[in-house]
Order: sequence, then structure tokens, then C-alpha cells
Amino acid sequence: MAKQVFKTEIKQLLNLMIHSLYSHKEIFLRELISNSSDALDKLNYLTLSDDAYKNLDFKPRIDISFDEAKNTLTIKDNGIGMDEKELNDNLSTIAKSGTKSFLENLSGDKQKDSNLIGQFGVGFYSCFMVANKVVVTTKKALSTKGFTWISDGSGEYEILESKVEDYGTSITLYLNDDSKEFSSKWGLQNVIKKYSNHISFPIFLNYTEEESVPVKEGEEQKPEDKQEKKLVEKSEQVNTAKAIWTKNKSEVSSEEYAEFFKTLGFFGSEELAHTHTKVEGNLEYKSLFYLPNKAPADLRYANYKSHIKLYVKRVFITDNDKDLLPSYLRFVGGVIDSDDLPLNVSREILQQNKILANIKAASTKKILSMIEGLEGDKKATFDKELGVVFKEGLLEDYENKERILDILSINSTKSDKPISFKEYKEGMIASQKSIFYMIGTNLDSMKHNPILEKFKDVNVLLFSDEVDKYVIPQIGTYKDVKLLDIFSAEALKEVVGDEISEEENKAYESTLKVFKDMDAFSNVRLTKNLSQPLALSTDAEAAAMAQLFMQMGQTPPPAKKVLDVNIDSPLVQKLNSMSDEAAKMKLANILVHNAKIMDGEVLIDAKSYVESINELLLKD
Repeated sequence: MAKQVFKTEIKQLLNLMIHSLYSHKEIFLRELISNSSDALDKLNYLTLSDDAYKNLDFKPRIDISFDEAKNTLTIKDNGIGMDEKELNDNLSTIAKSGTKSFLENLSGDKQKDSNLIGQFGVGFYSCFMVANKVVVTTKKALSTKGFTWISDGSGEYEILESKVEDYGTSITLYLNDDSKEFSSKWGLQNVIKKYSNHISFPIFLNYTEEESVPVKEGEEQKPEDKQEKKLVEKSEQVNTAKAIWTKNKSEVSSEEYAEFFKTLGFFGSEELAHTHTKVEGNLEYKSLFYLPNKAPADLRYANYKSHIKLYVKRVFITDNDKDLLPSYLRFVGGVIDSDDLPLNVSREILQQNKILANIKAASTKKILSMIEGLEGDKKATFDKELGVVFKEGLLEDYENKERILDILSINSTKSDKPISFKEYKEGMIASQKSIFYMIGTNLDSMKHNPILEKFKDVNVLLFSDEVDKYVIPQIGTYKDVKLLDIFSAEALKEVVGDEISEEENKAYESTLKVFKDMDAFSNVRLTKNLSQPLALSTDAEAAAMAQLFMQMGQTPPPAKKVLDVNIDSPLVQKLNSMSDEAAKMKLANILVHNAKIMDGEVLIDAKSYVESINELLLKD
């Protein structure tokens, strides 16, 4: 096959690898060993579940060898191997979202970018940090054809059909002059133990060592016989390959837990907490879950990478099933090892399996208990790094809603540090019936909002994360106490009073009708004391209905909101006095659009809105 050109993103990544990222270059070996482990996992699974592979002579292992004189390094596995298409897909295009995220997060600052590689798994491409040339030889298990992939990282690659004896993959790196430590025994041992000690397959380091051996001059040898120095080939297993989740907690040291965390793909993170469980009885499984102290780089991406590995009786099944835990816990990493699932379980069976559903429910509760146990700096780290995504559980996990609410730490107007819902409720004044909250985007500006003057006697919770505007209005109640947005008429009525007289109702009857005829709101009502002419708030009945839908695992339908019309507003008073119906409708629409903007809604027809504003400004 003629030489081919890498895609633009790969060329950009290769250029960065070769010229910018030095401080973490040793991780290339972690990445290549991880790829070998994945290939062994896949073939191991097939030998147990697919009749076509059951007679395969399969003794999984990873072999690492080097030539100090030639400055080369070879990583070889007898895993599943690749055919020509897979070779193209896996080595010549960006196939992993992590790599895309890596590129999207580049800042142009070499120091910052060099640290990014510690947060992203950029896989195979990392080998170009240490190599001038890379040769990959591979043959897929049960296939008769082998292939060789060659590139010097300059932007081109070549794939050739070649004769390959054994199935699996071998990667040979022609190391650059700055990377000679990776063609030495001690340099390689240190890196393997640091990053890959808990890989579940044996990693062998193959090398030659000079030793004194007897000179063979006759059949009988005596102690005083002459010795000579010869190069002796040796092979030793470097990793411990312990499945620590199968042990009792008392048998695992904190160092072993910390080491195993490093194998889960949380690049640039350390363990924040872990929980280790062994369940016996009707349902038998082991689990080991971790919290990282930094948010995974792809946490906000829809195609995030799962950090949970599923095993059946210590046989790896998958690390790509996002249904093993609720999505709001997607920052959790670890292992689930079931004794009850069949080895040949498919993805479709996994999604419908009652055993796994029970494990998921129990694991969720165990993880929530782990988070509840965080205190001090660890809890502050959780809130900062993982708290935003955790809030999604209020929409996703109705069963554990109260526990999730109790875990949240929230800023408020009466406390210098974040408080919990429990602390808020305990601090409510005697006359207070509701929990008051405010949603915004900037905490400082929220604290200086004039409307808080009306709520100076009570504490107000301040929510400033992007997700809050979707999540918080759906909560409804906390321990039977209603949550109210301080911009709602109901909240203002409780705090400052809001009695609308019969005369006022009659005087604004025609104005109410204008808004009701729009058929855009669940209810339209008159109010006083608002800081703006109109305000939108979530209908309590609609919120309860949304919770019911979520409890059944369904997406709630779009809900109409309540429109509060502030008769203390000069603009509403002007609207009420207008006799020109067309002009009155235009002003009413402008005020509604203003209320939607204040509520965080993006206008669909911004053009007509701006035109209406301009027309109004041109009038005398």
C-alpha cells in the first residue's frame, strides 16, 4: 500500500507529541501496555464465550524487550490482534473522544499543554514522544494474514501485508536520543511498576545479562574449573497482577488501593476516597469504587468514557457499559465482579439483566454512603470537582433524591461557607414556611441583587451552576417543606405579603386576559412587590408531574410556567391604561420576552423581538 497522510487532527497531535510534551513522556509505556491488556481481555473473553476460539492455544502475556545498543524497545502481546481495517481505524484516525478532548483543551501554552497529557489518555500516539520511528506488526486471531504499519510521525504512514507467525501485536519503537532510559532494564522496570503494576495479565521484561559460567572443556566440571563471562537471556515478571477487589478489605493496604487507582484511567488525579464491598447470599459480587480528586477531562461530554470495569468470576467482560452506574455518578471508577452472570453475556442482556439491575441499585447506595462520609477538605474537593455533575441525580434518581439533597453544599445569604439543606431547615425562623432560593450565573452579583432586601430576615440559598436552572426548580420539596424561587409571587407573598383587592382584580381584568389569550402559561395571576414587571416561575403541579415521569424513568414533557404580573410596575400600569389593542399586544409581547430572558430562556425569534423594541423606541 502506498504511503498515506494522517488526518489534520492526528498531524496536530503528533506535532505536539514530538515537539512540546516532555514532562510526562514516560506515560507512553503505560498507554501501550494498556492497549495490550485490552487486546488480551478481548481474546480471553472470546476463548470463553465463542466456540470458534475455544481450542486456541492461549496463554495471555505481555512481553517487553529492548536493545540497548540499537536503542530500540518492543512491546508484544498475544491478544486479539488487528486486521487491515482495524489497523487503519485504531492507529490512523482519531477514534477516541479522549483524543478529541485533548486537542480541544490545548491552550498554546507549552507548560500547560505538557500537563494535559497527564489528564488525557491519548493512547498509541504518545509513543512518538520517545520514538523517531514506530513499526507495528499484527495478525488477528484465527486470521491467516498479517500486516505491518510504519510511520516516523512526520504526517505519513504505510501499511504493508506481511508474513506474521503468531497472532497478536508487536510494537517496535526506534527511540530518539533523549529517550535512552527506555532501552535499559532499570528504567523500564520503574515505569512498569509505577503505572502498570496491577494489570491483570503478566508483564515480562526480557533482557540479556552478563554472567560468569563454567568453561565447558570436559564432561565433568569441578569447583575450581575456569569461568567465563557470557550474555545470558533472562525473562522476569515485573507486575504483581493482583485482583485486589477479590480480597478482604483487611488484606489490602492503603498503598495497594492507591496503586490500583492508577490503573483506572484517571490521568492526573489521585484517589479521594474508595469503598470496597463483598456481598454474599442470594446475590454474590465484589465491588471496588473510587472517587478521583479531579474531574475527568471528558466529564461534561455526552460520549464520556466509563471508568467502571465489569468482570464475571474475574474474567473481564467490558469497560464500555455506561449503564453499570447512573450517569450522574460517571466520575466514579472501579470494578464490579459478579459470580452470578453468565460469561457469554451480551450488551443487550446486560441492559435487561435483573441481577445487574440489583447490583447497580446496591452499588449506587454504597457510593452515596462513601460520598456522605467525606469531610473537610475532601468534601470541599468533591463539591468543586464533581458536585455539578452529581446534581444531575436530582433529575435522574428519584429514589435517592433526599440523600442527594443532603449531600449538596450550597452558598447562602446568611452563611460565609456552604451549608446543607438540613442545616438550612434547622436554621429557619419561626414564621418561615418555605425554603427560599435564587438561581443565577454569578455568585457575587446574586448577593447584591436588590430583591434580597425583601428577604433580609430569612436565609436564601444561592445556586450559580449552569445545571441549577434545570435541576433546582424540579426539586419541589425537601422533607415536606416547599422550595420557592424568590422571584415568584408565592415567595414574595410569604415574606412581605401580597393581597390583591377585589377592585385591583377588576381593574386589571383586561390586561390579565391579554396574557391568558397567549395560551403560553399554566396560570396568569396578579401580584405585587416583584422587582420586575413580569416573572415566570415553575408550576408546583407541573414540577410534581415531572418528578413522577422521572420516577418512572421517562423524560417529562415540556411544562408551561406560571406568569406573575406585577401591578406595582409602571410598565404594567401603562399597559393596563392603553386603549389601542394592537399597541397593547406589542408591549405585552415585549414584556413577556423580557421575562423569558430573565428566566434564562434563549429567544427563538430574536429578530421580531428587536424590531418591536426599535419600533417602541421610535414612538413619541
